[in-house]
Amino acid sequence: MRYMNRRKSKTYLDDDPLSSVANLFDVAMIFAIGLLVVALMHFGVEELITQSDVTIVKNPGQENMQVIIKQGDDIKKLDLTSEVVSTSGRKFGTIYETNSGEWVLVKEASGD
Repeated sequence: MRYMNRRKSKTYLDDDPLSSVANLFDVAMIFAIGLLVVALMHFGVEELITQSDVTIVKNPGQENMQVIIKQGDDIKKLDLTSEVVSTSGRKFGTIYETNSGEWVLVKEASGD
């Protein structure tokens, strides 16, 4: 009779030994996203994860030059081609490169 009155022990062990793996996966995903954000901030392109518009020029003046344009949620990549394009219009200005590597746009004087 004394065996029937025995209380069950209050152990909260789960039967599934892999139940804690789900929590480890969540922690790993948060860690990976944190590393991605830190890497973007290190390279100075944190604008890619914000709502601001940004234009990035990779390898300027070289044959493999690329222009990356982000407007809102749309990201476009433009590659340099050897195609010659002609258009009608007026000359807007001239771009000069300084000794320090910066570019300066000098606008044409309007003849109106």
